[in-house]
Amino acid sequence: MTTPTPLLEVSGLTKYFPVMGGFPFKRRIADVQAVDGLDFTVHEGESLGLVGESGCGKSTTGRLITRLLEPTRGRITYAGRDISHASRKELAPVRSEIQMIFQDPYSSLNPRQTVGKIVGGPMEVNGINPPGGQEKRVRELLEIVGLSPEHYNRFPHEFSGGQRQRIGVARALALQPKLIVADEPVSALDVSIQAQVVNLLQQLQRDMGISFLFIAHDLAIVRHFSHRVAVMYLGKIVEIADRESLYSAPRHPYTRALLSAVPEATVPDADAEQQDSRIRLTGDVPSPLNPPSGCRFRTRCWKATEKCATDEPPLIRLTDSKESHLTACHFPEEPPA
Repeated sequence: MTTPTPLLEVSGLTKYFPVMGGFPFKRRIADVQAVDGLDFTVHEGESLGLVGESGCGKSTTGRLITRLLEPTRGRITYAGRDISHASRKELAPVRSEIQMIFQDPYSSLNPRQTVGKIVGGPMEVNGINPPGGQEKRVRELLEIVGLSPEHYNRFPHEFSGGQRQRIGVARALALQPKLIVADEPVSALDVSIQAQVVNLLQQLQRDMGISFLFIAHDLAIVRHFSHRVAVMYLGKIVEIADRESLYSAPRHPYTRALLSAVPEATVPDADAEQQDSRIRLTGDVPSPLNPPSGCRFRTRCWKATEKCATDEPPLIRLTDSKESHLTACHFPEEPPA
């Protein structure tokens, strides 16, 4: 049985932001290593969750995939085509197939444009005239995302945060994409509204077969939405596995620490003993300007040894793990008995 070709394949993806200094600030003195050598795939109809602390490079990764940022190194392959450094003209055939839902529904919508103009904009830019016209299609999209078609002539300030994010979803759907990068699409919303938006995205995925790169820091939401989960720390993926395997048997100490911090999300009936088993990481996340040598998590890891400082652990499958479960650690957690 042959393995299906991934819709999106990322290899060695790296993004460094130069830090300029000296006088008159024209000399490159350092680099912010925002993303450093990522490898992952997303298949058709699949949702890959990307989790980690703030500043670990999740949003930068999303912008690299959509080519809003130019990679420093590495390869991005979409539907068999290398788009890593494709020009605007070369990107044109696939630009409509990769869309993005932004984190902040308040700043991602133009306050001077009506909902009809915002959602219909991508069709107008790409010269798409659907059957019945653009206005009819926009009204259909509004209905699909749970809004009234009568909202066509309203402005963003007339909507709540949850409704604005639905407008953003409708805009992302306008060009019938195959891949959507959702950059923390519910983190700016009230908790009572988050589940509604996540359920909407799940329904769209089932109905339209859209693939998702779902970026979030809420592990409970990622568990609910994603088929596989990748855990990032300081610009690198430290563990990637299917949802059940990662949440029930985390092998990287950082993943274990993240999960232990939210027992109510992973184990709803956690007792007092489980509550006391939380792992409290000491110290701050190191600066991406000068990341630690070897394993980047070693400065906060209770298992770190000299080997962790000298040898960077590769992201590999452990002999007692599932084939799809990859971990980057010299001293991984023991699997459950």
